Amino acid sequence: MIPRKRIRNIGISAHIDSGKTTLSERILFYTGRIHAIEEVRGGGKGATMDYMPEEKLHGITITAAATTCQWHDTQINLIDTPGHVDFTIEVERSLRVLDGAVMVLCAVAGVQSQSITVDRQMKRYRVPRLAFINKMDRLGANPFQVIQAMRDRLQLNAVLLQHPIGSEEQFQGVIDLVEMMAHFFEGENGENWVKQPIPDALMEEAQQAREKLLDALSLFSEPMTEMLLAGEEIPQELIWATIRQATLSLELTPVLLGSAFKNKGVQNLLDAIALYLPSPLDRKVEGLGNSGPSLLGGVGIRGNGDWRTTNIQSLISDPNANLVALAFKLTVESFGQLTYTRIYSGTLKPGDTVYNSRTEQRVQIGRIVRMHANKREEVKMAVAGDIVALLGVDCASGDTLCTGEPLVSLEGMFIPEPVITLAVTPKKQEDSDRLSKALNRFQREDPTFRLSIDPESGATLISGMGELHLEIYLERIQREYNAEVYVGKPAVAYRETIGQRATFNYRLKKQSGGPGQYAHITGWIEPADEPFVFENRVVGGAIPKEYIPACEKGLREAMQSGMLEGYPVTGIKVVLEGGSYHPIDSSELAFRSAAHQALSNAIAKAKPYILEPIMLVEVETPNEFMGRVQGDLSSRRGLLLGSQTMQGYSVIRAQVPLARMFGYSCDLRSLTSGMATFTMEFACYRQSQS
Repeated sequence: MIPRKRIRNIGISAHIDSGKTTLSERILFYTGRIHAIEEVRGGGKGATMDYMPEEKLHGITITAAATTCQWHDTQINLIDTPGHVDFTIEVERSLRVLDGAVMVLCAVAGVQSQSITVDRQMKRYRVPRLAFINKMDRLGANPFQVIQAMRDRLQLNAVLLQHPIGSEEQFQGVIDLVEMMAHFFEGENGENWVKQPIPDALMEEAQQAREKLLDALSLFSEPMTEMLLAGEEIPQELIWATIRQATLSLELTPVLLGSAFKNKGVQNLLDAIALYLPSPLDRKVEGLGNSGPSLLGGVGIRGNGDWRTTNIQSLISDPNANLVALAFKLTVESFGQLTYTRIYSGTLKPGDTVYNSRTEQRVQIGRIVRMHANKREEVKMAVAGDIVALLGVDCASGDTLCTGEPLVSLEGMFIPEPVITLAVTPKKQEDSDRLSKALNRFQREDPTFRLSIDPESGATLISGMGELHLEIYLERIQREYNAEVYVGKPAVAYRETIGQRATFNYRLKKQSGGPGQYAHITGWIEPADEPFVFENRVVGGAIPKEYIPACEKGLREAMQSGMLEGYPVTGIKVVLEGGSYHPIDSSELAFRSAAHQALSNAIAKAKPYILEPIMLVEVETPNEFMGRVQGDLSSRRGLLLGSQTMQGYSVIRAQVPLARMFGYSCDLRSLTSGMATFTMEFACYRQSQS
């Protein structure tokens, strides 16, 4: 068994087309996991981690793929995540369970729109990261400009650990500023890692760069500060330890350089992963543990979906402790469900019985496998720190599996809301069942893929994060299920909200022979920054406590359909202040119905208005088309946020209503002779102007 301190659970994340999958392929090659390099768009078998047919077709990563490799005495459990914003849930749930990450940045484009999203996700889960500035061989490569952008746009304390030897076509290798050695990468695939003394022509630059590095590190180490003031030589071990300490505390982002495609700098990155990123022992993980009745004795520990009595449990990455594991991703296959699971403490073996803390049900563990992209290696057990997949376990993404007492529930993950909807209809009767199976499977696998029925037309609606997101699922419906469908025009996921405070005083009173219905509630609603806030201010038993959850349920049901166009309602705080009840005629159903009607009446008085999704659009275009692109974005009601001009091309950033962005890829190609590209991600909801 590998010591816990020698395990690294890491993810590779970046803006689309920054070279994540190419970098992953090199990591697998240099660690001996694969014996031949395949390129993402090389015309061959395709990169190892992009195994889906749709990934090979589109040349992008769609689903996060996991693998395990060995670098010297360190085991690296690696997840390669998508860069396209439509598949951001794959990044979200991967970062939720990883201990560290590598953020890949393009040496030419620097910090791009999805780089900002990935940075936000890493900060949300407090994941220490390294940065790898890739594509140093590209025309216009400028790592120092990228470093400054990381500081300005991401507010990261980015510090270069290396100095480049040449740039663009002349990029040959890097100078390690800790060891003060020049590193070159020779052989057909850069497998011959050669360390040489620093060339005389670069010695002065290297010395200056090392001084900057030591000055930045001295803020985190008093011994280093004292040695610098005394003019003493700083030992390598102290530099390594200081970088690691500051990285783990999220106060520093070490930056390395290279070109994954040209096989340069990847081995240095592997060394840095082992040196600076956390092991499972370094990460503090907490969960909610029950201190109430024992589930092991057959008595439930939760009531109405809430933990009755809880306390914070700090988890230890110890194979001998009680099991705590998080199911963070699942795929449904012909033989059953494959559940990707992170083990936080304890040991898991085939045949073990564990408990799902959400469902309060016992779960029997079948086979356990370690994943290598879409290939599986069966293992006899999984221990704290491992990332494995379980076959045949019925659970949902985000469920906690545990044993012993107290039972623990781990924090879930952030799920972004869909922004685009399509109507799908089977072409033939025999396609209907196959379509239903496909949609139910996809909804189970992907929390951002939603399935609903149009109440007016009865059409099946699918919702997702963007046009490409839904396009991929439509391709899979045809390829995997051999079902053909008609697809309606895209619809925008509008929302409704309120503009002012309004009160409600609603009394439900029905008497029609036999038991009646009585419920009376009072209170008010007002705009809120969160989607829904419920506050109970009922005192003196005006409404019995057992009816309060029914009131909240009725309020949530009323928010499913607004007063203007029937869109879901968001951004409302509801304060339940008082009311009355009848000892015989009052019931949960009565208070639920009263709350539903009370909120609908209050919304009508609170100046409701429609919100539309606004997208952050980033267009990369040759300079000669810049004015044309800006004018087109303005014509789409776009708010131009700024532009950045580089060698030969410009990057334009704007906020544009989603409703005006359908078909934009074709229009942009026409405007720029096919030479511009763009990315788009959800920014916010704003009052609709249309």
